[in-house]
Amino acid sequence: MFTYLVLFASALIAATILPMQSEAVLTGLLLSGGRSVAVLLAVATVGNVLGAVINWYLGRSVLRFREKRWFPASDAQLARAQGWYQRYGRWSLLGSWLPLVGDPLTVVAGVMREPLLPFVVLVTVAKGGRYLALTAAVLSWG
Repeated sequence: MFTYLVLFASALIAATILPMQSEAVLTGLLLSGGRSVAVLLAVATVGNVLGAVINWYLGRSVLRFREKRWFPASDAQLARAQGWYQRYGRWSLLGSWLPLVGDPLTVVAGVMREPLLPFVVLVTVAKGGRYLALTAAVLSWG
């Protein structure tokens, strides 16, 4: 049970703006064997999607602080991110699995008031698909 908790936590943290490598944890667990591949995939995906939902919520809440000196984005950066999201829309969330841009994208979706249900569906497809591809690669090479 502790193993699954570690995987869940690493996947959740990896989906936020904090650095973490959930792929390495999942790969190690897959290679060590003795655990259900389906359960590992589900735990990693649920943790990662929940982390993205935290980002979405932060995005929905963060604009009230935009006049504060510590706010993490300038008006120009925020306008550029909002313009990009308006241009590509919710389908851009299929890129939420990408390094460097995926996590900020989930925050911008919150800023843009993307409804939670389509957000969760698209992010689950993206992040679950990434873990599925990683699992297939590890199991075919390992």
